[in-house]
Amino acid sequence: MGLTAGPVPARVDGEVKAGLLDLVDHAVTQGWSAKRACSVLEVEPARVSRWQARRAARVSLEDAPGGPGEALHAILPGERQAIIALYEQWGDIDRGTRKLAHRGSRLDWVHASESTVLRVLRAEGLVLAPPRPREPVGPKQPWPDWVEYRPCQVWAHDFTAFPRARRDALAVLDLVSRKWLATLLVAHQRGESEHIAAIYTHALEREGLLAEAERRQIAPNDSEALPILLAVSDGGPQMVSGTTREWMALHSLALHIGRPGTPTDQAHIESLFGHIKTEWPELDAITDPDELETSLEAVRHDYNTVRLHAGLGYVTPDDEHQGRGDQVRKHRREGLEQARRARITYRRNQTDQQT
Repeated sequence: MGLTAGPVPARVDGEVKAGLLDLVDHAVTQGWSAKRACSVLEVEPARVSRWQARRAARVSLEDAPGGPGEALHAILPGERQAIIALYEQWGDIDRGTRKLAHRGSRLDWVHASESTVLRVLRAEGLVLAPPRPREPVGPKQPWPDWVEYRPCQVWAHDFTAFPRARRDALAVLDLVSRKWLATLLVAHQRGESEHIAAIYTHALEREGLLAEAERRQIAPNDSEALPILLAVSDGGPQMVSGTTREWMALHSLALHIGRPGTPTDQAHIESLFGHIKTEWPELDAITDPDELETSLEAVRHDYNTVRLHAGLGYVTPDDEHQGRGDQVRKHRREGLEQARRARITYRRNQTDQQT
């Protein structure tokens, strides 16, 4: 009857209850107290007392079947119909149970929680339509054939806001090595083309490419020379403006514009400031622009030379930019194999010594 499987569960069959009562009665006839018998059987005396009262009244010991039963605060039939009416009239517009719940209050049709609206729709088999897919923007345009997958061949830029310092930060990133090349703070003026020219000039100078760009500016008719590098953008107005295009062309930089509304075309630069603000959250708390500029430069140094980049196989962007990435990754693989062989040798020697 399941009477020896530990404490009696919260709900048991009538047959088990009857068996427990018989055991208690037998123990009492042998001189035990009912409380002692309940302790040995691991059942609460109050439960046994209730079962004895039901048995004496010739009432079934089986528990009454559970019923749906409505809570006192359950919604009314009229409210249920109002939720269904909300679905029929506003489902294609709001497309979510949270919005439908608030829509019902806004229209004064029904005041119900979001979870209640969800339960009613599920019970009625009503499903809200998923969001409409965006219209395709065409296939992704590949990089030009002359681009080699190596550092200083493909750069990209992006903005982010630091509201407390009342500044926007513009960064240039090497998309191959992931090296954060330069930063420029501007006063919430993302549409200025001169900012793009200034930061690319700074980045070119740091990477030793500015002299070559200026030399080509003097000799613009050298049709055989390939562009110095490819500048990738998300198509912001400052990047596609005529002033920016002219400056890029004069400095022998080719432009590559990503598809509208498709940030994955330049995913690395789009996620740069997301990683930075997550790992250095104190930057968002800075209110002084000069302090923010100093802090960003310190973070840029750590990002390039200290922080291990998962997308590069856990080497730093500076390692990859300077050509040390393959060597560091090879050292890691060789070290793992050497350590594995050393562990095997050690344990084999331990086994030989024990035998």
